[in-house]
Formats: sequence, structure tokens, C-alpha cells
Amino acid sequence: MTATFEELGLAPAILQSLRDAKLETPTPIQAQAIPLAMQGRDVLGLAQTGTGKTLAFGLPLIDALMAQPGKPAPKCAKSLILAPTRELINQIADSLRGLTAGTKVRVVTVVGGQSINKQIERMSRGCDILVATPGRLIDLMDRRAVDLSSARHLVLDEADQMLDMGFIHALRRIAPKLGTPRQTMLFSATMPKQMEELASAYLSDPVRVQVSPPGKAADKVEQSIHFLDKADKPAKLREILSADPGALTLVFGRTKHGSEKLMKGLVADGFNAASIHGNKSQGQRDRAIKAFRDGSVNILVATDVAARGIDIPGVAYVVNYELPEVADNYVHRIGRTARAGREGEAIALCSPEEADLFRQIEKVLKTEIPVASGTAPTGPGEKRGRRGGGGGGGQRRGQGGGGGRPQGAKPAGRKPQDDAKPANVHGKPNRLKRQRTRQRAA
Repeated sequence: MTATFEELGLAPAILQSLRDAKLETPTPIQAQAIPLAMQGRDVLGLAQTGTGKTLAFGLPLIDALMAQPGKPAPKCAKSLILAPTRELINQIADSLRGLTAGTKVRVVTVVGGQSINKQIERMSRGCDILVATPGRLIDLMDRRAVDLSSARHLVLDEADQMLDMGFIHALRRIAPKLGTPRQTMLFSATMPKQMEELASAYLSDPVRVQVSPPGKAADKVEQSIHFLDKADKPAKLREILSADPGALTLVFGRTKHGSEKLMKGLVADGFNAASIHGNKSQGQRDRAIKAFRDGSVNILVATDVAARGIDIPGVAYVVNYELPEVADNYVHRIGRTARAGREGEAIALCSPEEADLFRQIEKVLKTEIPVASGTAPTGPGEKRGRRGGGGGGGQRRGQGGGGGRPQGAKPAGRKPQDDAKPANVHGKPNRLKRQRTRQRAA
């Protein structure tokens, strides 16, 4: 495998930007995809979340654009990156701007929830890289504010989620407007069957780059699951959060209303929490993520809008308060922790009503999630469920041995910080807490 970015043949200005960002060694997906993309090949990239897919397509794209003469024409974009959520768009754009500082390459974002008139004004000057959500891009195309005819590069990031969210219809309107011939790159962490159809429709003789099995969770994520009644989830969540009160924790709910209600309940109980979901304005979502990133808020409650749009290396825990309706999203959710080589923990709460979702998740993972407490539901052909508790595997932060309210847990209305016991059934300190203690001591 390539040892350094210098060996990939990238432009000197890009290499300097990488050095300034203290990035020296490409990740496996970057080492394999970048040389192929720089040859002009269409690329189908598959890698688990948090492995550096943005630079895998971003670096060769910037390199190609820097070599092209001339400025973009008004309203025109030389390349297009499509992604499903505003958060992911902003994350991609921030990464690319950090690498293009001081160069002629201009990056523009187009997303919903922001002033369309300002976006039209920015596009009036043209851009080298347009990073957009499909819906807002079509709005600008309908107003003749964007011309894609000179775009010779198309990137589809997290394309499987775009399929889940129904963006395939938008893609069918957008893709024919791009110039030809063009290079197309498609990147994702999972590979559902519809993705094969998408790849065959929009990629020409693609080379497939896969550095981990599709649907595989990040290696350094320590997973566990608690089986309990739905009514006991609030107490269990508070127990989990109280066990390491200063840690950055991402809590996933299933619905916008439910996530907002959960966040308000946590705030009422004295926790430092914020929320992001589809009912929040872009400004509210940006402020919540900024507060979470800088640590002024340490608990962020989110729907799947954040499953792929948050790249914060310091997230120590992901709690699936409710399991996702789409099993693949579990992989993306827990991929918000253990990023950039760090370790992390993913804790799931599963009620009897979610038994089928749990089985679908394990099927996608192709492995069993360690049971921290309660009894795994039985399914067709199963003799009995797995049990957790006692010395069961996967128990770290929120301990408990039964399927009902865990021993010592408090009603949802009480503040748990005063008497929470972050005990470990193994009699050992929490691994992540030891790590943070060492970091503070240093």
C-alpha cells in the first residue's frame, strides 16, 4: 500500500495543504481510489464510515481541476458533488475548502434551508466545485441559475442514502444536464441491491474499490445492546449518560417530534443537550453541531439526518435510543464514533416492538451484537434468545442485568447525576474513561 500522499502524484499545492493539515499517510480507501481516479477512471468506492472517503474523491478532483485552464463561466460549475443532507454537504465543503485555500479552485454549496437568492448570487460567478443536495440544486436549475453543461466530473457521496430518501428521481433529472464525456465516482459505506443498478446506469466501466465488506461496522467501535421495555428506555438512557457525564454522546431517535421531546426531557433533568432534525432550520442545526463540536453541549439528540453528516472525532459514545427503520443506517449511526483512529462505544436500546429491526441489523452486520442486559428476542428457527447481564459482554457504560428497569435506575423525572453509579461489572474502569484521564493528565 502507498506509504505517503507524495507517492500518489498529487500537485505540490495539494501536498502542501495536506502537510499543513498534518495529513501524511492515506487511508486504505484513499490509497486505492486516488490513483485510479487520477487516471480518469469511474470509481465505485465502498468503505466503512469514518475511513476518509471525502478525500478519496476530493483530492483527485481538486488535482484535475487545478490542471484545467481558465475560470468557470458565470452560472457554470466544472464539477458536481451530490450528497443527501445539508450536514454532509457542509462537511464535504469544509474539507475541500481547507485543501483549496490559496489555489484558484472555488467551492460553492447549494442546500435547502438557506437563502436561495444568496445561493443564486454566489453561482452567478461560477465555481469549480459545486457541492449540493439534489432538491435545492433542481430549484436553482429551474430558475436557470445553474448551468451544468461544462461539468465533467460527478461525485455521488452516500448514494445509498440518496436512494433511501427518494433522490433517485432528482438524479435522473440532474445527470443528463452534465457535460460528456465525464468522470463519475460513487462512494458509500453500504451496497444494497439498488446500488448495483445505480452504478450500472451512471458509471462507465467502473473500477470497484472495496476496503471492507459493505455494511461492516468500524473496527474500533465496541458495540452492546440492552433489551428492555419501551417504558424503561428513559431511565436506562439517563443511567448511561450519567455514567460518563462529560463525554460527547450522540443519541439517535427515529422521529423529529420524538427526538425533540427526548432532548427537552434531558434538559429538564439537568443534562447539557441539544437536538438536530428536519424541523430545525439550517441555522439552528449549524449552531447545535458547532456547540457539540466545541464541547459547550455534550449530548446531541438527532434523527438519521445526522447519521452521515457529523464528522466529529471526539464523539465517545453513540446511543441508539431507537433502532433505525433501515438496518444499513445502524452502520452509519455508530460510525459517528471511533473516527480518525480513535476508539468508541455504541450502545443500543431495543424494546420488544423493535425485535424485527434488531434481527435485520444483525443480518446486515453478519455478526451478533453483545448483549449487555435483558434477553434477545427469539425469531423464526431460534430456540431461545441470548441473555446478557452478570459478566455479559459489551457492558460498559450503562449497566443492568434485567430486561425491565435496571437496578438502581431512577424515574425519568429525577435528576440522575446525584446518585448515578458508573460501575463496571468487571470491576475495571471504563476503557474510554481511562483514555480521557490519561489525555487530561498529559
